[in-house]
Amino acid sequence: MKVSVTRDVFQLAQVFTISRGSRTQAEVLTVSVEGDGARGRGECVPYARYGETLDSVTAQIESFTGAWPDLPDALPAGAARNALDCAFWDHAAKRAGKRAWDLLGVSVPRPEITAYTLSLDTPDAMQQQAAKNAARPLLKIKLGTPDDMARLEAVRRGAPDAQIIVDANEGWTAEVYADLAPHLIRLGVKMVEQPLPAGQDDMLSEIARPLPVCADESCHDRASLPGLRGKYDIVNIKLDKTGGLTEALALKRQAQAEGYGVMVGCMVGSSLAMAPATILAQGVAFTDLDGPLLLAEDRNEPLKFDEHGVHPPAAALWG
Repeated sequence: MKVSVTRDVFQLAQVFTISRGSRTQAEVLTVSVEGDGARGRGECVPYARYGETLDSVTAQIESFTGAWPDLPDALPAGAARNALDCAFWDHAAKRAGKRAWDLLGVSVPRPEITAYTLSLDTPDAMQQQAAKNAARPLLKIKLGTPDDMARLEAVRRGAPDAQIIVDANEGWTAEVYADLAPHLIRLGVKMVEQPLPAGQDDMLSEIARPLPVCADESCHDRASLPGLRGKYDIVNIKLDKTGGLTEALALKRQAQAEGYGVMVGCMVGSSLAMAPATILAQGVAFTDLDGPLLLAEDRNEPLKFDEHGVHPPAAALWG
């Protein structure tokens, strides 16, 4: 197999801000796997929060010289292994003349309603964002600052009928979360994602959780699950954290068997990055695959988004 990696940049439709900073473009790595008359592709988004850079992940990808089954032993869970694993799935499907879900032995994916993320901004600006997207059934709000209540109230005013989930991106303390939780419930928030920093979240096992709490930065792959017991109700599975579709599907099965709800999330990337996750997202509690909706430009043959949700990919895109 010939493996190659390129860097691609996609401009965002508007500045995207979370509690850690802002960006105006998505910088991704595209991996191609070629051989036996077929070519497969995968995409990853290196994430600085996990010590990844474009250069470091490129080096990991280029260091891999084995076969597909060697991936879990050759590379740790993370962006590099994700791009390679998804490229191998795409290659296998194209070589077989079948779809990836056929190879997996699962049903054809159905559209899944996806959250639409509102960037962190002033309360007035977030209310305007919410009003503009009020017809969407599920909005995700980026919070994690001292002024979060004003922002949340503003979003609810702008979108009175939408379901809301909240992502604090590790930005709260236990005291702040305990103070905010009753207000989150009052405003109809359905779930809060990663309220406390990973590694500093033991307090979640000591306080009541009337609002479901989802592990994001605290959950990467199956090895993360023992450390989540008693603290979280839902796990956010992202391909760039698990190291690809193979581990993501295994994590989903094990998490559900242990009683966790499942959310399928994403980094800010193109339709190629989201495509494998449409298989993973079938039947989960929350789907958050809105990366392409945040872009001003996308791949050829992009994913279809409509009132039914995000649809599975065309074969020309992936799988």
